[in-house]
Amino acid sequence: MKSIYFVLMVCFLALGTRVQAQQQGQGAASVLDQAAMDAVKKDKEKSDKDITDAKASAKASTWMDRAKTYQSIAGQYIRLDSMAATKAQEAYTKVVELDKDKKGGPGRLAKEAQEAMKSQAMYGAFMQQGVAKFQNKNYAEAMKSMLIAGEITPTDTLAPLYTAIAAQQIKDNATAKTQLEKYMTAGGKDATIYGSLAMLYRADNEIDKALATLDKGIAMAPTNKDLSNERINIMLATNRIDEAIEGYKQLVQREPNNAQNIANLGILYDNAANGMQTEIRKLSEETKKGGDITKKLAAQKDALDAINGEITRLTAKVKKEPKNADAKRQLADVTKRQADTKAALAQLETQAKEEAAKSSSTAGNEAKLADLIKKNADQRALAKESYMKALAIDPANYDANFNLGVAYFNDGVEMKKAVDGMDMAEYNKRGKEVDGRVCGKFKQALPYFQKAKSVKEEADLVENLTNLENILKQYEERKIVCVESK
Repeated sequence: MKSIYFVLMVCFLALGTRVQAQQQGQGAASVLDQAAMDAVKKDKEKSDKDITDAKASAKASTWMDRAKTYQSIAGQYIRLDSMAATKAQEAYTKVVELDKDKKGGPGRLAKEAQEAMKSQAMYGAFMQQGVAKFQNKNYAEAMKSMLIAGEITPTDTLAPLYTAIAAQQIKDNATAKTQLEKYMTAGGKDATIYGSLAMLYRADNEIDKALATLDKGIAMAPTNKDLSNERINIMLATNRIDEAIEGYKQLVQREPNNAQNIANLGILYDNAANGMQTEIRKLSEETKKGGDITKKLAAQKDALDAINGEITRLTAKVKKEPKNADAKRQLADVTKRQADTKAALAQLETQAKEEAAKSSSTAGNEAKLADLIKKNADQRALAKESYMKALAIDPANYDANFNLGVAYFNDGVEMKKAVDGMDMAEYNKRGKEVDGRVCGKFKQALPYFQKAKSVKEEADLVENLTNLENILKQYEERKIVCVESK
């Protein structure tokens, strides 16, 4: 999504073409135009002099002449005075202040001035002044001028649009957002602007407003890919994976032959699966931890029983042989071990109670873990299915090839854990058979990585492909027959 500045600058420059020509004093102006500008210049000089005269400056007519002169400068000859619109407005305000009827209400000139300040001519004067300021990179003053233009004509969409552009240049996001909201309220129909406002909301972490703005833009322009993609990007960035998936499903429904959208949907399924891994790992560790404590507790009880038996035997021996120093020493040692074992047993019993409390408060952890593992597998399967569909449409799609290669490679890594966990006896019994399936899974990744590399070479891809080739070479050297499966 492009920034407001770049999206609208073409229009902005079109509006300012005449201003720029005036500022540069281009030689294309006709003799008549030059004569008219000279006349306005004389009127300006006369007005500047008149307001310094106490008698003339007390007249409403003096200020009315000044207002019209500066309004003309702002609209046609802005290079004569870059603040002409502001000075025209100040002069009109002075007319209203000075021209009163017998009852103290506004006189004829005052009424004319009030109307003039709300006119399209004054709107245009402030817009031209704003454009001139913008082109001179005086963005703060440009923003002020166009804000006034927007106040003169509240139903206008152009002024708030350009005010937002100027505001963005000085990092005034608050004004930029307010003005773009005003643009929409006034009936602005450029869907790109909705995307620009959403970006401003997102920059300020106003995510719900960003999504609501994008929804309005999409409703107005359903085929706008930028808006749909930005919506999905925001949902991904804010961990709303399920919503992002639904968004891409809709894109795929609208464009069933768009391979990239289908590949992106696959990436989202992979992201969803990756998001479950932390919870799966946590539940697995909790389940394993509870089992480990139960085993340790049983072992400690067995050890205490053995120690108690030894104490009974040694106590009897000392009683029978009261002068046997060695028996007394052994009894003292075993008695100390008994105390240590009881302390360790008490600690384990406390831990066991804590784990029991946890398991009771999170009843169904094992079922939850099994459900998560199944959902994870389902998401992975949907990801692969999406990549396959994308490749059926576009066999050279980089993302689909790369991610499908990664998927099969990761499958091989998971399967290899089972082999690594075997002892020698178990490996001799069935290890080579399992290794063959592991090798087959790694081999399935190879053509997808190779195809992706033929499209473009990226560091991650090259590293994965090199690693995979080394793994397959090791299987070949060990004379493992690779058995490929689905």
